[in-house]
Amino acid sequence: MEALFDVETSAGLSDAERGLVLERLGPLVKAVAQDERSQLRNRELATERILEQLAKASRPRRIRRKTKPSEGSRERRLDAKRRLAALKRLRRPPDD
Repeated sequence: MEALFDVETSAGLSDAERGLVLERLGPLVKAVAQDERSQLRNRELATERILEQLAKASRPRRIRRKTKPSEGSRERRLDAKRRLAALKRLRRPPDD
């Protein structure tokens, strides 16, 4: 069973939601369900999948905040690099 949803002509979406969905999913949202033997159940599953897609696409994205590594994490990284360099130095053949 295949379910289609026309985003541009939908009255159930606000203008802001419509813009987000159009940007992320396009003008036509499609879901296919062939999980069950019953056509009615497959139609219900396809409709649920379309609703999930619309809910996910209409959710506004969180703004990413730039962060810097903490002083402790920088020190741990440099300490690990020093330990690895020392271990590699021990693997070298001896200088004659």
